[in-house]
Amino acid sequence: MLENRDYTLIIDNSASMAKLNETGETSRWLALQESTLALARKCEEFDPDGITVYLFSRRFERFDHVTSAKVAQIFAEEIPADSTNLVGVLQDAINNYFSRKVTGKTKPNGEIILVITDGTQHNQQAVCEIIINATHKMDNEKELGISFIQVGSDSQATKFFQSLDDKLQSIGAKFDICDTIKLEDLQEISLTEVLMNAIND
Repeated sequence: MLENRDYTLIIDNSASMAKLNETGETSRWLALQESTLALARKCEEFDPDGITVYLFSRRFERFDHVTSAKVAQIFAEEIPADSTNLVGVLQDAINNYFSRKVTGKTKPNGEIILVITDGTQHNQQAVCEIIINATHKMDNEKELGISFIQVGSDSQATKFFQSLDDKLQSIGAKFDICDTIKLEDLQEISLTEVLMNAIND
């Protein structure tokens, strides 16, 4: 199920990611790096021709067919800044998948998109609509999975991600394709399980 599949990492580097995390010891940006690199390495195992990585704030940048070493380089070179625009980057990632699907360039089992963000300042209605529209282009419920990994503990963000996880079908989604997890919970379960949950929510 995890093999013959493409993987996309979407990493928030807006200004809010520079805030100190709940312990006050380090920034959210530094806190997410170790777990994100481990995720990138795990994705790389299943996607040997390289993963897709996005960095986003108000604008986004896409890196195609990259290794986990490139992810480490991105972290070393980038400083969080600017506002948060999840809508633009998520739409591009989904469009990228379906345009490759039309031309026969996707893997047989589809794609998993992992979104790592603190969840603040997102246009929630637009995010919902993008995901709902994507489900209506899917041939089966396993081909596309989106996992939101929340950095920090903003209660409004948690509520939003939970609604994406639990309620999208009630407002028009064809399939339930979203899963949500907190960054600190990545320590408690295997990375393979994280990826499986993105498919088998």
